Amino acid sequence: MKARVKWVEHAALINESGSGHAVVVDGSPDIGGRNVGPRPMELLLMSVASCSTLDVIHILRKARQPFTDVQVSAEGTRADSDPKVFTAIHLHFTVHGQGLKEAQVRRAVELSAEKYCSASIMLKRGGCHVTHSVELIIT
Repeated sequence: MKARVKWVEHAALINESGSGHAVVVDGSPDIGGRNVGPRPMELLLMSVASCSTLDVIHILRKARQPFTDVQVSAEGTRADSDPKVFTAIHLHFTVHGQGLKEAQVRRAVELSAEKYCSASIMLKRGGCHVTHSVELIIT
């Protein structure tokens, strides 16, 4: 896996993935950023949420769970002093569907957390406390 980062101006960066996709990242205004993209740590939080969401969707499909929507709210707490690493992350999954089995949905989240989500597991190994909650919306 590869990535390339190029400084644009001020504190804005163009990040290009090895698969050819790009995203603009920007620093905060206090270091010269202009708010043209997410901050690096916001991107990291979004990556953890995205990684786990894709796992859950894949697992629910394999379990033939009739979901119609999956949303994840992520909240991260960072250390007060440098390096301001994430000390805790909470992922709240809201899964919509008709005929969903709560045990299957909870199991999908658990499997992502414990076995499949590389981003989440990597942060946990580094000392970040990662928690999850689940809400079902039966439509």
